[in-house]
Amino acid sequence: MKTDYQKDKIEKNAITRNIREFDTDTDNIYETVAILSKRANQISTELKDEMRTKMQEFNTTTDSLDEIFENRDQIELAKTYEQMPKPALLAIHEFENKEIYYREGEEPKEDKE
Repeated sequence: MKTDYQKDKIEKNAITRNIREFDTDTDNIYETVAILSKRANQISTELKDEMRTKMQEFNTTTDSLDEIFENRDQIELAKTYEQMPKPALLAIHEFENKEIYYREGEEPKEDKE
């Protein structure tokens, strides 16, 4: 599920939210927090992989001192990712817009002997 997180209009700062709105779908705030946490980890991994592939374009076999200290494109790329909303805020945005798919796990069956 590739999403362009840079195009979404998401608040970049944490804002106060009504906690009761988060447990309406799951009926359990702790379950909601677990879902948001797992999704935030997925988003973080996606962004890290995306940034790593873009940074590999700047790798060169021979580096001069000037290139090491002043690679403007690499600096701009890093600034772009720094200015993006944090993965937790992206996960909350997706949860509020019902863009996260989740399901309840099965209860473990106990053996009765």
